[in-house]
Amino acid sequence: MSRIVSDTIKIFAITLVAGLLLGGVYTITKEPIAKAEDAAKQEAYKSVFKDADSFEAVDFDEKQAASVLKEGGYTDDTIDEVVVAKDKAGEEMGYVLTITSSAGYGGDIQFSIGLMKDGTLNGYSILSISETAGLGMKAKEEKFSSQFVNKQVEKFEVTKTGSTSDSEIDAISGATITSKAMTYGVDSGLYYFQNVLMEGGAE
Repeated sequence: MSRIVSDTIKIFAITLVAGLLLGGVYTITKEPIAKAEDAAKQEAYKSVFKDADSFEAVDFDEKQAASVLKEGGYTDDTIDEVVVAKDKAGEEMGYVLTITSSAGYGGDIQFSIGLMKDGTLNGYSILSISETAGLGMKAKEEKFSSQFVNKQVEKFEVTKTGSTSDSEIDAISGATITSKAMTYGVDSGLYYFQNVLMEGGAE
C-alpha cells in the first residue's frame, strides 16, 4: 500500500514540475510569438497597401460579420480583422481585411486583402497556408496572385478555360480546390466591404 502511495506522490511531483516548466516556457515565448505574428501582419498589410503610412485597427462585430457572410453564401469564410489604411496626413485610403477560408485542400488559409475606398482590390497577401507543394502552394506565387491586383469588380469567378474578363481568375493547374478557396475567400471580403464598410463606414 505504501508503495502505491509513494508512486502516486512521485507521479504527482513529476506532473507538477512538468506543468510548471511548460508554464514557464509559455510565459517566456508568449511575447516573442505575439511580436512575430504582429510583424507578419504588418508586412501583409504593407504588401497590399504599399502607399499607406499607417494602419489602424477597427472595432467590428464578429457576429455581424459572420451573419453578413452567411447571407451572401460565404459559409467557408470568416473576417478575422479589419484595419484602416491611412496616408501620411492621416487620411483614410481604404481597408485591409484579414480573412480565413476553411475551404482549402490542406486546411485553413489565412490572408489579408487591401481595398481602396472605391472598391479597387490591391491584391492579397497570404499569412498561413498548408496546401500541396507544387500545386496549391502556387497560390503564393505572382502568376496566380497578380490576377487579383488592381481589379474593381463585384466578385470573382474561377475558370479553367482561360480568363476573358477582369472578374475571371485562371485556376491553378491541378489545384482547383485551392483556387476556389482563395477566390471565394477574396469574394467574401469584397462582399463584406460592399455591404458594411462601403455603405456604413467603419466606426
